[in-house]
Amino acid sequence: MRHDQEVSEEVGKNFSDLLAEEVKEKEAEAEEKQRKADSKLLEAKKIASQYQKEADKCNSGMESCEQARERAENTLENQLKETALWELRARQRGWNKDISKKARARS
Repeated sequence: MRHDQEVSEEVGKNFSDLLAEEVKEKEAEAEEKQRKADSKLLEAKKIASQYQKEADKCNSGMESCEQARERAENTLENQLKETALWELRARQRGWNKDISKKARARS
Protein backbone atom coordinates (compact mmCIF):
# COMPACT_ATOMS: atom_id res chain seq x y z
CA MET A 1 0.00 0.00 0.00
CA ARG A 2 2.85 2.29 0.89
CA HIS A 3 4.44 1.54 -2.46
CA ASP A 4 1.23 2.54 -4.22
CA GLN A 5 1.12 5.78 -2.28
CA GLU A 6 4.73 6.59 -3.23
CA VAL A 7 3.98 5.78 -6.86
CA SER A 8 0.89 7.98 -6.72
CA GLU A 9 2.91 10.83 -5.21
CA GLU A 10 5.64 10.38 -7.85
CA VAL A 11 3.07 10.35 -10.65
CA GLY A 12 1.37 13.42 -9.13
CA LYS A 13 4.73 15.19 -8.86
CA ASN A 14 5.64 14.31 -12.46
CA PHE A 15 2.22 15.46 -13.61
CA SER A 16 2.64 18.74 -11.70
CA ASP A 17 6.11 19.20 -13.19
CA LEU A 18 4.73 18.54 -16.68
CA LEU A 19 1.91 21.04 -16.14
CA ALA A 20 4.35 23.63 -14.80
CA GLU A 21 6.61 23.08 -17.81
CA GLU A 22 3.66 23.40 -20.18
CA VAL A 23 2.57 26.64 -18.47
CA LYS A 24 6.10 28.03 -18.82
CA GLU A 25 6.13 27.12 -22.52
CA LYS A 26 2.74 28.75 -23.06
CA GLU A 27 3.93 31.87 -21.23
CA ALA A 28 7.08 31.98 -23.37
CA GLU A 29 4.97 31.59 -26.54
CA ALA A 30 2.60 34.33 -25.38
CA GLU A 31 5.51 36.66 -24.59
CA GLU A 32 7.03 36.02 -28.02
CA LYS A 33 3.70 36.69 -29.72
CA GLN A 34 3.32 39.89 -27.69
CA ARG A 35 6.85 40.98 -28.61
CA LYS A 36 6.12 40.40 -32.32
CA ALA A 37 2.81 42.24 -32.04
CA ASP A 38 4.52 45.16 -30.30
CA SER A 39 7.19 45.22 -32.99
CA LYS A 40 4.59 45.21 -35.77
CA LEU A 41 2.61 47.93 -34.02
CA LEU A 42 5.72 50.09 -33.73
CA GLU A 43 6.50 49.54 -37.41
CA ALA A 44 2.92 50.43 -38.34
CA LYS A 45 3.14 53.62 -36.27
CA LYS A 46 6.39 54.59 -38.02
CA ILE A 47 4.86 54.00 -41.44
CA ALA A 48 1.72 55.93 -40.49
CA SER A 49 3.93 58.78 -39.29
CA GLN A 50 5.81 58.80 -42.60
CA TYR A 51 2.54 58.86 -44.54
CA GLN A 52 1.29 61.71 -42.34
CA LYS A 53 4.47 63.69 -43.00
CA GLU A 54 4.06 63.15 -46.75
CA ALA A 55 0.40 64.18 -46.54
CA ASP A 56 1.38 67.32 -44.61
CA LYS A 57 3.99 68.17 -47.25
CA CYS A 58 1.42 67.62 -49.98
CA ASN A 59 -1.14 69.81 -48.22
CA SER A 60 1.47 72.50 -47.68
CA GLY A 61 2.42 72.34 -51.35
CA MET A 62 -1.22 72.60 -52.37
CA GLU A 63 -1.68 75.64 -50.13
CA SER A 64 1.43 77.25 -51.62
CA CYS A 65 0.16 76.57 -55.15
CA GLU A 66 -3.25 77.95 -54.30
CA GLN A 67 -1.71 81.09 -52.81
CA ALA A 68 0.49 81.53 -55.88
CA ARG A 69 -2.52 81.06 -58.15
CA GLU A 70 -4.47 83.68 -56.21
CA ARG A 71 -1.54 86.12 -56.40
CA ALA A 72 -1.19 85.50 -60.14
CA GLU A 73 -4.92 85.98 -60.62
CA ASN A 74 -4.81 89.28 -58.69
CA THR A 75 -1.77 90.43 -60.66
CA LEU A 76 -3.47 89.61 -63.94
CA GLU A 77 -6.60 91.44 -62.86
CA ASN A 78 -4.54 94.49 -61.90
CA GLN A 79 -2.65 94.34 -65.22
CA LEU A 80 -5.92 94.16 -67.17
CA LYS A 81 -7.25 97.19 -65.26
CA GLU A 82 -4.04 99.10 -65.91
CA THR A 83 -4.07 98.14 -69.60
CA ALA A 84 -7.69 99.28 -69.91
CA LEU A 85 -6.81 102.59 -68.24
CA TRP A 86 -3.86 103.19 -70.59
CA GLU A 87 -5.97 102.26 -73.60
CA LEU A 88 -8.69 104.66 -72.45
CA ARG A 89 -6.12 107.47 -72.08
CA ALA A 90 -4.68 106.70 -75.52
CA ARG A 91 -8.13 106.75 -77.12
CA GLN A 92 -8.87 110.05 -75.43
CA ARG A 93 -5.74 111.39 -77.13
CA GLY A 94 -6.77 110.09 -80.55
CA TRP A 95 -5.21 106.65 -80.72
CA ASN A 96 -7.18 104.12 -82.76
CA LYS A 97 -6.42 100.43 -82.65
CA ASP A 98 -7.44 99.81 -86.28
CA ILE A 99 -5.25 102.64 -87.59
CA SER A 100 -2.26 101.31 -85.62
CA LYS A 101 -2.69 97.85 -87.16
CA LYS A 102 -2.82 99.28 -90.69
CA ALA A 103 0.30 101.37 -90.07
CA ARG A 104 2.21 98.33 -88.82
CA ALA A 105 1.04 96.26 -91.78
CA ARG A 106 2.45 98.87 -94.24
CA SER A 107 5.90 98.89 -92.70
